[in-house]
Amino acid sequence: MTMPASVTPYQSRAESLAASSPDWLAKLRRGALARFAEQGFPSLREEEWKYTNVAPIERKRFPLAEAPGQVDPAWAQDKLLPDCWHLVLIDGHFARDLSSLPERTGETVICDFNEALDRHSEWLTQGFGRAVDVDHGFIDFNTALFQGGAFIHLSAGARLEKPIQILHLQTQAAAAASRHLILLEEGAEATVIETYAGSDAGLTAHIGEVLLEKEAHLQHFKIQEEAERSFHFGGLYVKQAPHSHLTQNQFALGGFLARSEIHVTLDEGSACHLDGLHWARGRRHLDSHTRIVHAAPNGTSRENYKALADDSGHSVFQGRILVQPHAQKTDSAMHNRNLILSDKAEVDSKPQLEIYADDVQCAHGVTVGQLDDDALFYLETRGLDADAARQLLIYGFVNELIEAVPVMPLRAYLHRQLDPQFNAIDLKNPL
Repeated sequence: MTMPASVTPYQSRAESLAASSPDWLAKLRRGALARFAEQGFPSLREEEWKYTNVAPIERKRFPLAEAPGQVDPAWAQDKLLPDCWHLVLIDGHFARDLSSLPERTGETVICDFNEALDRHSEWLTQGFGRAVDVDHGFIDFNTALFQGGAFIHLSAGARLEKPIQILHLQTQAAAAASRHLILLEEGAEATVIETYAGSDAGLTAHIGEVLLEKEAHLQHFKIQEEAERSFHFGGLYVKQAPHSHLTQNQFALGGFLARSEIHVTLDEGSACHLDGLHWARGRRHLDSHTRIVHAAPNGTSRENYKALADDSGHSVFQGRILVQPHAQKTDSAMHNRNLILSDKAEVDSKPQLEIYADDVQCAHGVTVGQLDDDALFYLETRGLDADAARQLLIYGFVNELIEAVPVMPLRAYLHRQLDPQFNAIDLKNPL
């Protein structure tokens, strides 16, 4: 089979990865590469991608990072949160020397994905690909070419003593493809924090899959703060069993072009709560795409996404809630609030409700506006200058989501990253 030019840089490596994979994964890798060769990355012609043009990624044809790059230890250490377990990936490859993982027990397994292929293939074959409910070029690219990742399995009733932080470090102008699989059995509980940081203009292509069994509970956090000229695609796909719970807080703060997807399927009585913040500055383009499927009765979902668009930044939010015919008593609400801070900034928001049941409560709301003139005038009458008044209102907008983070080391990290942006106000005594 003759591959198109867009696939040529990856063909040899993809075959090498397939050849070293177990048969079931090799088959999936080869199938994904064939689809990617046929379809490539998504285009603006596709409705789900109409606001985000990934043609620059197609043109750059990033080589795959076949080995981890050099990392400044001090820089990496700055990204590691205290009071957490750590699993570190450098350019998509597991970095054992920077990782600190709990000992494997009968209840808990946390390890590199490749180690799981050798030692836990029965769980991987049961879970891999089950939660991914869409098909597009980034998923095929990842399936064919991922080189590392994380595997987390908690047995029934197990509870992680402290959060697990998965730190993705990008050091090369190359593509880093990684994959996670998280399996929580009945009643298990875990907190997972994913941090994406980078020092070079590469491409992150990541897929995470989560399977939550009955009454399992996962808190998931994503902090995306890669280098100014970098590209990012990250998809999280979740299937929830009855009465399970998912919360996710996402902070999109870096990169040049970044898109995060989260797709959740809810079973009877299960619940999910998604919060997100974009800060699109400079020429940054940040896209969040959410899809929640209520597939059974008595499910609950909440979404609260905020965006700041400044300079020539562009923020995109697409949220879709689908209530299937048997999902009676669904309770769902989605809110998207956006502040435009400059004349050149842009916001696109597309909330969608698709309801096929008749006994439900579903709502969505979108606001797009500028800072309130009356509030600015009020603060100036209290003695603040115009710059300080403006920063105080923006800080209040951002801080609501930071203070909602229940993991104290992560909340402190977010304040350390964002508070210096508000140098015109005394955050301890703002008025």
